[in-house]
Amino acid sequence: MVSKNTICLWYDGTALDAATFYAETFPNSTVGAVHRAPGDYPAGKQGDVLTVEFTVMGIPCLGLNGGPGVPHTDAFSFQVSTDDQAETDRLWNAIIGNGGQASACGWCKDRWGLSWQITPRALMDAITDPDPAVAKRAFDAMMTMSKIDIAAIEAARRG
Repeated sequence: MVSKNTICLWYDGTALDAATFYAETFPNSTVGAVHRAPGDYPAGKQGDVLTVEFTVMGIPCLGLNGGPGVPHTDAFSFQVSTDDQAETDRLWNAIIGNGGQASACGWCKDRWGLSWQITPRALMDAITDPDPAVAKRAFDAMMTMSKIDIAAIEAARRG
């Protein structure tokens, strides 16, 4: 890995599967080196995939097959800024359709339990509008959504 700061994500033997899914789903994402364990370890055997170097939208990550017992939490998520409804739908549906689950306000989890925020730029523009009434209308609309509906956010913004 070239970066001095890399996000390390713990998986239960599925780091390569996760990295491959991310590389196939998100732009500017790749799977790099796959490192196999030089010896037996608590979660695996010599020769098993131990770590996977990958990038998610340009962010360097390391998938560690550390075994069960350390699940992902909502305290960490990838926030993905989308440009339009088609991109929002594509990414949301890829995560949900691959064994993930929907949550509220643009949040979802992939099948490995990692949290994602699929966040249209239009939403962020609306809820940070300098007019507090506009921002509140957009925020209130967002609070009723699972996947973000840009047309509904823009309608709320207009009042």
